[in-house]
Amino acid sequence: MSAEDPVKPVISGELARESAEESAQGSALAVWLRGRASWGLRAVAGGLLAVLVWELYRTSPTLGMDNDFVVRAARALLDGGAPYADKRFLYLPSAVLAAVPEALLGTRELRLLVPVAGAAAVLAGWWASLRIFRVGAGSRLAALGVAGLVFFEPLRNVVNIGNWTLASVVALPAAVLCAARGRWTAAGAVVGCALAVKPMLVPLLLLFVLARRRRALAVAAGIPVAASVAAALVMPRPGMFFTHTLPFLLRGQDAFARPYDASVGMVLTRLGVPAPLAYGVAVLAAAVGLGCARARWRRADAGPRRLVETAAMLMLAAFLVSRPSFDHYLLVVLGPLLASVVVAGSVPRTVWFWCALVPQVSGFSWPHLEAIQRRAFRDAAALWLLAGVTAWTCAGRGRAPLEAGGPAGGREPVRDAF
Repeated sequence: MSAEDPVKPVISGELARESAEESAQGSALAVWLRGRASWGLRAVAGGLLAVLVWELYRTSPTLGMDNDFVVRAARALLDGGAPYADKRFLYLPSAVLAAVPEALLGTRELRLLVPVAGAAAVLAGWWASLRIFRVGAGSRLAALGVAGLVFFEPLRNVVNIGNWTLASVVALPAAVLCAARGRWTAAGAVVGCALAVKPMLVPLLLLFVLARRRRALAVAAGIPVAASVAAALVMPRPGMFFTHTLPFLLRGQDAFARPYDASVGMVLTRLGVPAPLAYGVAVLAAAVGLGCARARWRRADAGPRRLVETAAMLMLAAFLVSRPSFDHYLLVVLGPLLASVVVAGSVPRTVWFWCALVPQVSGFSWPHLEAIQRRAFRDAAALWLLAGVTAWTCAGRGRAPLEAGGPAGGREPVRDAF
């Protein structure tokens, strides 16, 4: 025993030095990303986004396509008609009232408003994501994120068509930011307002359940209900939402939406899997995702990373099973996940996170997948891999071990970092 004793300190010292080196590398990366970006870098990022908005305004034949459905519903209300007569108006009655200001504008004004407001919403969501981890808006990470997102196909698509998913792109990080600061009721109000515009963040209500924040949950659920009841009282035939719109949604919409649907069930059926089996797999995948979100929440740790990863996993689990599931849904969770790169052990600290984003990078031609009819396979590759990487991290498989000195010894070392 005595002969072995001198060996232990040597081995422990070597491990401690290796862990310290890895921790220093991770810390150096976080410090560099948090550092102030040069004027040149910020000018490039802002210029790229401005060019994208201007180009869409000038040339896009589909600019504001999804926004038009909501605006037409609001105009129908102003004219005394039933908003739900249009089968492509798929939101709660409260969204009709939210669209009334747009309904008062002309086509020319809306064509400019859609890309500008879309880009502004993405910037607001990115800013809130950065503030979750106390990263400044003038940081290198902020500028690099804007520059990178310009080449991210889902951002181009959502800014172009003006889909109201943009409300959730802002609301999810804003709600997590409020929760991270201990303002859970404010977080519930943010989620409730987003649900009143578009009920995409319904899975996020489970975050309040996991956190046992009943007041925040009541606020989040109460705002869209109250707003929808108020809107229903002033519109003709509001019951069409239940008899016309809801069945259309439950069927996964129609042939127009199916080529863009990246949900597990739809993609598997297109690959020849029998529908009952395909949708059974989708439900199972969503259940696993929910289980991973619960496991991540129960693995309590300090800092906002727990909130971000739990919220992202809840949403990704829903995207796997929802019908339909479009490419721009990724933007709802991407900002907070990307901002977490400054924390050791986070999802972006593994190469698989970046591999998941590759199919959505603009400018590449993917053999046999460029046609509109096959675009969903690219989107599914990104969605499924991102969900898998997040689930792996939430389940605890991607955690970086503590340094040899324990929690008091310093920060976590980085594993698989860049």
